[in-house]
Amino acid sequence: MSDDIAIKVDGLSKCYQIYDQPRDRLKQFVIPRLQRLAVQTPKQYFREFWALKDVSFEVKKGETVGIIGRNGSGKSTLLQMICGTLNPTSGSIQTNGRIAALLELGSGFNPEFTGRENVYMNAAVLGLSDNEIAVRFDEIVSFADIGDFIDQPVKAYSSGMVVRLAFAVAINVAPEILIVDEALAVGDAAFQRKCMRKISELSDAGVTLLFVSHDMETVKKICSQALYLVRGSAIEFGVAKEVCISYERDLFGASRKAETTQAEAQVDSAEQSWAVLDQDLLQTNEKTYGDGRAQIIDVAITNQHQQQTNILAPNASYVFSYRAVFSAPVALPVFGMMITNREGVCIFGANTQNHSVSRRHFDEGDEVRIEFHITNHLGPGIFYLTCGIHTPDNSDGLIYLQRRMDVLIFKVGSDDGLSIGGVANLNPRIEVIKDVL
Repeated sequence: MSDDIAIKVDGLSKCYQIYDQPRDRLKQFVIPRLQRLAVQTPKQYFREFWALKDVSFEVKKGETVGIIGRNGSGKSTLLQMICGTLNPTSGSIQTNGRIAALLELGSGFNPEFTGRENVYMNAAVLGLSDNEIAVRFDEIVSFADIGDFIDQPVKAYSSGMVVRLAFAVAINVAPEILIVDEALAVGDAAFQRKCMRKISELSDAGVTLLFVSHDMETVKKICSQALYLVRGSAIEFGVAKEVCISYERDLFGASRKAETTQAEAQVDSAEQSWAVLDQDLLQTNEKTYGDGRAQIIDVAITNQHQQQTNILAPNASYVFSYRAVFSAPVALPVFGMMITNREGVCIFGANTQNHSVSRRHFDEGDEVRIEFHITNHLGPGIFYLTCGIHTPDNSDGLIYLQRRMDVLIFKVGSDDGLSIGGVANLNPRIEVIKDVL
């Protein structure tokens, strides 16, 4: 295997023996042996189930590869064999680099141990010394954000807390290959965004990523390549976008339908006040930085009735606002905002560059309120708001006074009765016209 290859899978297969009755297992253990001693053809008391069949592919170092397919297609089986927790029936796997894996929820954790003890145990299994773990421990705990529960037994954790700690360990052991099997779906919206930011950072740093997901938009955005599995066989391996299209064509019959969650179904009219605050979206994992000459406070989204909300109706008007408090004199600051999706892709951004509001000087102690009046044409989904103040003070270019990334999370509902996909709602007027001969 060449040095630029991180993972090489060649003719990989996995067969399970399925027994209809428990006693058939004992028969299989005893009777065929006696039949061979008697020079008879041994009888088989099980059925074969091939979870994976003759799969081959290569992943280069630094590539991000999505693995897609229906439930039961062999995705998890493949990842377990790559990690070495499951032996193949035939074929070979070669890996080049330290592997960190986030597979089944809580796998590798001892429920009787505390979170602290499990961190040390898991990191040691991945090859870190006690000193190396100690150096990384605070960062692991900070990322997991489970507070004092770090010293409580894992059996007392919620599923979300388990996946937080498991992911924090996996990404902080300096992996060269990171394998994630749909576990992030357990986390809340804020934690999912935090994980996607970290995955992007690792990818930029040259870490190889294998990523199983049923979210095709995520695969398209963060993966360069994708592997499509059907009933254990590799149907297609290539450019992620093209492979996802093939999967969607098979899954939806060449016409992708937008999925409407129960929460979105409750969003039924733009005429309502929409003064709803979804409690699940209030906890954020924002990232803040800047030189400190200004502070952004009181970030909010309000509807036309001046009511604060984080659930937006289609085609309705909203005000995205924040206040800026200056702690030092600043000339010509630029106030901005940006809306991103879970993968961090910018959906919309705007700032006051070249607007008269920026053409002024602010002194220490000054306060100003910034409002962005917007008509919501976003498609259904979860979105994240980033606010920032910057100024091009010198030849080094843009300098942030303060930037608050993912300071708010909000959800956009769908039009009642309409099927809309994508990140934008273009308000189509659809006509079906019969040709007249």
